Amino acid sequence: MPELPEMENYKILLNQKIAGQTITEVQVNREKSINVNPDLFTRTVQHQKIMTINRRGKHLLFLLQNGQILLLHLMLGGWVYYGTEADKPKRTIQVRISFGDNHLYFIGLRLGYLHLYNSTEAENHLAHLGPEPLSNDFSIHEFKNRLSHKHGRLKTTLLDQEFIAGIGNCYSAEICYDAGILPTKDTDDLGDPERKRLFQSLQSILQKGIQHGGYMDNPLFLGDKLTGGFNDLCQVYDREGKKCNRCGTIIKMETISSRKTFYCPYCQK
Repeated sequence: MPELPEMENYKILLNQKIAGQTITEVQVNREKSINVNPDLFTRTVQHQKIMTINRRGKHLLFLLQNGQILLLHLMLGGWVYYGTEADKPKRTIQVRISFGDNHLYFIGLRLGYLHLYNSTEAENHLAHLGPEPLSNDFSIHEFKNRLSHKHGRLKTTLLDQEFIAGIGNCYSAEICYDAGILPTKDTDDLGDPERKRLFQSLQSILQKGIQHGGYMDNPLFLGDKLTGGFNDLCQVYDREGKKCNRCGTIIKMETISSRKTFYCPYCQK
């Protein structure tokens, strides 16, 4: 599932590709991927200019000239592609938004969605989300304060979108590894030095994920060499049975709250 770095990468690249462009055509192939009648969706979106694209947690917000917002959540298996009919992926397209000869394809939205909201509705839809972990306003003091009110396993806490927005299965594993802390550890048992390391790792790993285009390796456009670059840099995620790059110990996997959790039993205490 795309997490904060993947969606931030999409945000940056899509702003370069389509910000300021006018939508010339809308095609809805799966009505369940949107939240209003397809005719209303098309009438509201078509011929509108994309003013900018923002991100909140794992969501993208496409701000239209008429003040409406397209809110995207890709969920499990979702991705987007920008290009022509000739180079589009051979996958089922749920929604297509066109900009002349180029199109933005929304793929794999069987669980995800592209909803149309006004600004108030979009704000209400996202109101439950916790702070953005890379915001200048998110300090170590706030992190420690929020963590002091959480109980249970660290892995589950990091996945809680009301605690912090944007972290999922991949980056929770990589953050815990970088901090040298077992994801199975209870948050009540974390000392102050561990909490400080966790905050530092949280920020550095997410920034590194963005810098290298996230871990999902489906290119956004033809010739895209950035997207998915973090996949080869993962130290524990999806590496069960392989050797730890730091100590050589075999990476283990456990299931916590129905989520696969990867860690090095030697490097993480």
